[in-house]
Amino acid sequence: MRTLYHLWLHPFSRKVRIALTEKKLDFDLQIEKIWERRTEFLTMNPAGDVPVLTEPDGTILSNSNVICEYLDEVYPAVNLLGKDPVQRAETRRLVGWFDVKFNREVSDNLVGEKLMKNFLNLGEPHGPSIRAGHANIHYHLDYIGFLTEKRNWLAGDDFSLADIAAASHLSAVDYIGDVPWEEHQAAREWYARVKSRPSFKPLLEDRIPGFTPVEHYEDVDF
Repeated sequence: MRTLYHLWLHPFSRKVRIALTEKKLDFDLQIEKIWERRTEFLTMNPAGDVPVLTEPDGTILSNSNVICEYLDEVYPAVNLLGKDPVQRAETRRLVGWFDVKFNREVSDNLVGEKLMKNFLNLGEPHGPSIRAGHANIHYHLDYIGFLTEKRNWLAGDDFSLADIAAASHLSAVDYIGDVPWEEHQAAREWYARVKSRPSFKPLLEDRIPGFTPVEHYEDVDF
């Protein structure tokens, strides 16, 4: 059976989960507490991080971008990258935007500081980082609004890995109620469309032990 090793609220794991579901591929989920540094897991992925995907034929894949590119190549019936080189380049650019820039400027500063530090007993949240995250997120939501004013989805006419990457990060931040949706209507409307997709529903049912999400987290209409 195909198995995805993941963590709660981990945007990169969430990206792979959505991609697998969009492609209608069956898989089991396995929580991997990476801080325990299990020998068996490190054998599969010496980097020691998630996500890791094991295929039914024994193939082991790590790194969310590697996994998603592999899935699009091996299971092409549902195309999540784009139909031509220009479209694929734009999708990859935006995946990089959210996986690198948004992750560094927002996800790490908000989810990392406010939730994961507490969960892992790593000390008090860093106030300046949280303030930076709250300031930075407006820029990214404005950018989503700018893109969706010109396009049906972030990278073009079709739902793609760009939308998946962006929504994976925002869903983690939204869990703790730190997305100012009321100030960014265009981004909110785009996210509502993503939330309504069947592939997204299982993520909205996730719960990290000891932390309850904000009330609107599962509501597709906010």
